[in-house]
Order: sequence, then structure tokens, then C-alpha cells
Amino acid sequence: MNIHFIAIGGSAMHNLAIALNRKGENITGSDDEIFEPSKSRLAKDGILPNNIGWNEKNIHPELDAVILGMHARIDNPELKKAKELNIPIYSYPEFLYEQSKNKLRIVIGGSHGKTTITSMLLHSFKKLNLDVDYMVGAQLEGYDCMVKITNTSKIMILEGDEYLSSPIDRRPKFHLYKPDIALISGIAWDHINVFPTFENYLFQFSSFCDLITENGTLVYNIEDKEVEKIASNITKKIKLTPYSTPSYDVNSNGGTILNNNNAKYQLKLFGAHNLQNLMGAMHIANSIGITEDDFLKSMLDFSGAGKRLQKVSEKNNFVMFKDFAHSPSKLKATTSAVKEQFFNNKLIACMELHTFSSLKKEFLPHYKNSMEKADLALVYYSPDVVAHKKLDPISIEQVKSGFGGNVMVVNKTQEVLDFIKKEVNANSSLLMMSSGNFDGIDYDELGSELIMTLF
Repeated sequence: MNIHFIAIGGSAMHNLAIALNRKGENITGSDDEIFEPSKSRLAKDGILPNNIGWNEKNIHPELDAVILGMHARIDNPELKKAKELNIPIYSYPEFLYEQSKNKLRIVIGGSHGKTTITSMLLHSFKKLNLDVDYMVGAQLEGYDCMVKITNTSKIMILEGDEYLSSPIDRRPKFHLYKPDIALISGIAWDHINVFPTFENYLFQFSSFCDLITENGTLVYNIEDKEVEKIASNITKKIKLTPYSTPSYDVNSNGGTILNNNNAKYQLKLFGAHNLQNLMGAMHIANSIGITEDDFLKSMLDFSGAGKRLQKVSEKNNFVMFKDFAHSPSKLKATTSAVKEQFFNNKLIACMELHTFSSLKKEFLPHYKNSMEKADLALVYYSPDVVAHKKLDPISIEQVKSGFGGNVMVVNKTQEVLDFIKKEVNANSSLLMMSSGNFDGIDYDELGSELIMTLF
């Protein structure tokens, strides 16, 4: 097939382009900006556009399909030309469905935990020599491309994001996959720029369940009241498999001792939310014939998904983590996990408000007490980012009021660094949480500097 990508530089788009190129399709693409690591990865596979910008000459009758990225605008000249030539136009989730129509589709949905659960399954299946296709929304260690599409795999695992599919397709991505086996990890209001009310956001998940194939399976977190409510109202003929946080003990040597069916498993993972995610993944694996024991044994060396409680540096009693947490529920789960695991340490938790939802002043009260498990908590935001997202300005006082408790709020990167260097000691856990990068803080460099100073 001859396939052209409009906005090929996106995180999901460039991975799909690489996967299709490796499958043997003829791939071209365009974008008005391409950043790292997309740029290097596209260049390595020989499909980096020669020129930056849009050019309607890229669109011609020989194209079999155009894949449209969310970054492109609705008035894009290449999109307009594709419409004029009646070339089939797909969003990337729509195209992934087309590529997986004859496979067993496993779709992982939820406001949090999607990437972790998907990476758990991939880790287990790799250890158990089960060949699967996949799409993951984040870069995982050991993979050079986060999309795999073949003609041979009978199973495809898809991370089911609830955000919109493309500028001309306003359906949530996970509504396009039509899962045979689905999972919902939890629901906490997000993406308020496109789902203006919590009820509207909830509706997307009940609709997702309606799209599960006849006689399919829903694996769901019964501890989440909204998920449990949706599951209890399902009338479609599908199998319902609930899961919850398992019995476990904190391992003083690191990690967790999981208790399951009178057996103990010494895991590298820690945190109640991660163990809950593990149970969800275990039930997915079980639904395709993998025993609980085989799955848990395959997970003994799994240490987590990239940027999800990822250890940056450690020496003696000092440890530093980075985490993708940015929503209230994620902050709460992550800070609680680190405090429980390193209970003798002073927990210093720093988070950056970076997403559209988190920087909207109406949303700030949802963060109330979300970092209460930290001994010291700091919140950073950039007024420039607020302006760039065309949001109303927010003040330090508004952020502080939203979070409540003893939370320090700053809006300069140097203030974040000054706070850390003042408060960190040899018996502390430092947790850096953001979907951004604190305006350019190099975590590895900071970790090394702290260790040199402390020891």
C-alpha cells in the first residue's frame, strides 16, 4: 500500500509509520514541526520528510490511504487535497482497527494505569514466547518502536486512550477498536477541554463497554466505584471479570511480596496501585489461557513501565524517582506508594501542572489533598505554558488553595531546584512527577548532583 501520514511527527503517528514501513508498505509523510526522538527514529527508518511543512503535491491519486494526525488542523491543504481526490482518510486508531480486524483485540482503557498494564502484558507475553501485535502510547525500555503490525500474529494489544481521534473524527480513540477483551482500570475526570462535564466523560467509558464484541470479556477494577457502576449496568452478553488490590507485604529489601492462591511471589514492583494493575493484567492473560502462576512468575523481574515510578538514582538511604503522574488520582497513588515503600525516609514530592486540565483554574480544587502523604510537597507551573494553551491566568494563591494543606507553589524552575537542594538529605525519597519536564530539568544530572552533595 502507498500510505501518506499528515502530521507524521506525533508520538503515536511516527511509531505507526515506522511499523507500517517495516511491514513493507510504502510510507511518506509531512509535518510542520518534528522534534526528537521522532525525528531521529523516522530518519533511521528512512521515512523522515525531506522538507518541513505542508505541500498538497504530497497527495496524489496513487495513494491508497492517508492517515491524519491530531496535530494537523482541519484546514490543512493536504487534507483538503485528499478529500478532493476521494482518497480514504483514516485517524491512526481507525487504521489500527483496519489492520487488526481479523485478530483477537485486547484493549486497555481507563484514566490511569493503561501504559503500565499494557507493558505488563507485553513483558509477560515476551517471556512466555507469545507472539502479539501491539500499540503502546509511551516509549518502553527494550523497544525501538511502540507499534507492531504483522500478518502472522493472531492477537493485538491496544492501549485505549479516551482522547479524540483526529481533527475530523471527534470520537474517542478507544471507541474505534471494538475489543474482544477489554479492561477499565479506573475513571477520574480528565481532558476537560473536550469532555466538559464528569457525566460526559463517564459516558465515553459506558460507550466503550457497549462496543465490546458479543460474548467478549470486560476485566474491571471493582474498587473504583464509577467503574463498578458501569459494569453493573451492562446488559450485553459479555463475561464480567472484576479485580482488586491483592494481599501483599512490603519487602524491606525492595519491591513487594505478593500473596496469591497460597503462593508467594517476590516482585520488583511496589505500590498498591501497581499491584492492582498487575491483577488486571493477570486476568487479561488468564482470559487467553495463561495460568495465574505462569503469569506471575513471568513478572518477577518486571520493574515498571518507562517514566512510571522509574528510579533515577539511589545511594544508601537516598532514592529519586520520576513519574508521569499529573492527575489528582495519579498523584495520590504515586505519593502513597513511595511513602509506604520507603516509610523511614522523608518524602519530598514535586509535581508540575502541565496538561490543559491541570492548568484550568476550575479544575484545581480536584487536587485537594492529593499529595497529603508527602512530608514536603511542591507544585510548579509555568505562566508561559498557561498563556500558550490560551487559558485564563492562574495565581500561586489559587493553586495553593486548590491543593490545600502544606503545599509550596512556585512558578520558576530555579525555585524548584533551590527547594530540592535545601530539603533533600541522606535519608529522603525525592519524587518528580510531571507529564512535562519542569521546563527542562535534567533528572539524571540532578540525581547525580544530589548524590555527590549528600555523600
